[in-house]
Amino acid sequence: MEPLLLVVVVIALVVGIVVVTQRKSGQREVASLDDAKADARQAIERLGGQVYNLVGSDSASKQALADASERYTAAGSQIDQAQSPTQARLAKQTALEGLYYIRAARLAMGMDPGPEVPTIDGQKSAGEVTEERTVDFEGRPVTASPGPSDRTPNYYPGGRVAGRPVPAGWYSEPWWKPALVAGAWGMGSMFLFSAMFSGMSGVGYDENNFASGEGDGSDGGGDYGDGGGDSGDMGDGGGDYSDGGGSDFGGSDFGGSDFGGGDFGGGF
Repeated sequence: MEPLLLVVVVIALVVGIVVVTQRKSGQREVASLDDAKADARQAIERLGGQVYNLVGSDSASKQALADASERYTAAGSQIDQAQSPTQARLAKQTALEGLYYIRAARLAMGMDPGPEVPTIDGQKSAGEVTEERTVDFEGRPVTASPGPSDRTPNYYPGGRVAGRPVPAGWYSEPWWKPALVAGAWGMGSMFLFSAMFSGMSGVGYDENNFASGEGDGSDGGGDYGDGGGDSGDMGDGGGDYSDGGGSDFGGSDFGGSDFGGGDFGGGF
């Protein structure tokens, strides 16, 4: 009987250790998720305060605010559905992208852009537009510019779309939109990229690095910056929130959305 009793005691101890370990692991996971959600909600709330208190004064600022509003909606949906720290981080990235659109809108209106926004995934290696260029693409002109204008009212903060880098800058049309909607790039994207950015000082890579998704290789980390990536089943929250305020390429109506009144002065 004694050997049998000893076996029972050992089994009970092992089971107890396993139960305690699993409980502690579960508690750590819950705490980690709660921390990630709280961190994301800070960025989302900061974005919401600006979305509801700024009114665009021209096509560029209105378009940027429309894009910021869509990021705010998407980030809220993503954080509500987040079931892991990775999914909560995706919601934060979406909100940070929205804050870049807020800064762009404020700059377009001649306002102080406010405090700096943390770098978003894929942004550094994507580069930025450093000179104005216009190229012919599929029978229409497409322009990139370092700054906003009536000709270039579509801002992008830089990052990855469907796995490929898109430089930060202002554009005549959101040429990345088809890839964002479809999740894949069309055949002409490499030609457009080469024609638009070849030799530009702010974009230190060629069309092959664009196609591979590498960019200039300076990020080196994981990519959460597709702006609507999956990271598990997030439902509709990670879908297409960047349709450019109704943009339709070429003949777009960029005059979209006002979001209430007020001005946060120099900061947000």
